[in-house]
Amino acid sequence: MSATYLPTLKQLQYLIALHEHGHFGRAAESCFVSQSTLSAGIRELESLLGVTLVERTRRVVRFTPLGEQVVAKAHRLLREAEELSDLVQSAGQPLCGELRMSVIPTIAPFLLPRILPRLRKERPKLKLFLREEPSADAIESLHHGRADCVLLALPFPTGEVESEKICDDPLYVAFPKDDPRDPPKEVPPSMIDEARLMLLEDGHCLKEHALAACNRPEMRASATMIGTSLHTLVQMVDNGLGLTMLPKMALDAGILHDTQVVARPLKSDNASREIALVWRKGSPRADEFILLANELREG
Repeated sequence: MSATYLPTLKQLQYLIALHEHGHFGRAAESCFVSQSTLSAGIRELESLLGVTLVERTRRVVRFTPLGEQVVAKAHRLLREAEELSDLVQSAGQPLCGELRMSVIPTIAPFLLPRILPRLRKERPKLKLFLREEPSADAIESLHHGRADCVLLALPFPTGEVESEKICDDPLYVAFPKDDPRDPPKEVPPSMIDEARLMLLEDGHCLKEHALAACNRPEMRASATMIGTSLHTLVQMVDNGLGLTMLPKMALDAGILHDTQVVARPLKSDNASREIALVWRKGSPRADEFILLANELREG
């Protein structure tokens, strides 16, 4: 087939955006084009291929089975195109130009304020675009090309990636002041009242790390899973509503300031999470990501 009749990267971008947002208006907004431009681009793609990829009604946008297959292939093609650009960029000065990094919410507010000022000062040519999202969403962004790398906590299912460890982050048990059980210097999992334990909801890997560290299956059924931030959990503990688990990173950042919450290390063989930078396996920017991991480690 002549190159004249091949789909353009722009058309594939429009198709992926529509699949991601399920709405022509929101998809167009994410691509910074008008709705008519995006719609026309997708119609041109369908005309070019001679097939229907999207079924359009007034209320819903539905992809045909073939459309779903084309979207999956389009993700791979765009990722390859981005890696081609990355390959050229990485041949120049390291850690310069644009870099998109997803960071999970239990790391972002505690680590980034400490390291970003130094990165801006020492790497002025680096344009770091940050996206805060739960672990599963961050990994999906990585594999779909929306993120170049992800700062997250392991263990967590990541698929085909490479990684560089930043540090270990021990877990602590946070109690209300004057807790009637009078927590010792180190808290064994057996001492934790699962009926009082409050953790983040599904999608936050810290919940899984905390449950795994305690190794008490009944906790999963009894603990209260609430979809809030660590800051909200701390406020609930401070008001005597229960107890929770916090990473040392959050404690070092001052999350307990202006509270009467008491935190003690969790006494367990695996009472910590591993903070790591991960990226797609085989990325031409691997050396750059290793350098960035070193920068984060020094921060």
